[in-house]
Amino acid sequence: MGKKQSSLFIPEGADKVMLHACCAPCSSAIVEWMLDHGVEPVIFYFNPNIFPHDEYVIRKEESKRHADSLGVEWMDGDDDHQKWLQKVEGLHMEPERGKRCLECFKMRLLATAEEAKKRHLKFFTTTLASSRWKSLEQIFQAGLWAQQQVPETVFWNQNWRKGGLYERRNQLLRQYGFYNQQYCGCEFSLRKSNDTLTSSSLIVSTNEIH
Repeated sequence: MGKKQSSLFIPEGADKVMLHACCAPCSSAIVEWMLDHGVEPVIFYFNPNIFPHDEYVIRKEESKRHADSLGVEWMDGDDDHQKWLQKVEGLHMEPERGKRCLECFKMRLLATAEEAKKRHLKFFTTTLASSRWKSLEQIFQAGLWAQQQVPETVFWNQNWRKGGLYERRNQLLRQYGFYNQQYCGCEFSLRKSNDTLTSSSLIVSTNEIH
């Protein structure tokens, strides 16, 4: 059993956890909440899906800047984008929240569970579960799968959108002046975002002509 804290919970014994961080904005309110409730996060930045490399570096540096400002331990994961592409091979046409996303989550959370075990940490969780654009079902499925692959680890399957954290995220984004990305990170998502912007621009241009 865990301790109830409003709509969030803390698993019994989770005084220190491995926190997979997708970016600084999504991490900020979660880290703040953990620290306020006696949980010490170790931030693990592992996101080989992010493209292009310049985008990866910007997000990584923002994550580290946030951790350093709080004195929180921060770890840099592997940036092997080619390995990620191999993992999602054949899934490039999948929509957002499709099979590609699930495989991406599994890769990232498996690495998090493995890192947790190396550090003798039982619990791991992810800031991915704070995004409204991601499937919580897929994230929890990937986390529980990773837990099964790495004995002696436990996935903290928390919905990090609850407890006012999503609203607090937006406040902290402005407070820290974080770089706020406009797509999840992978080139397939970026391509779709660009296509949407192009379509919107064409509609605007057509309306202006008429």
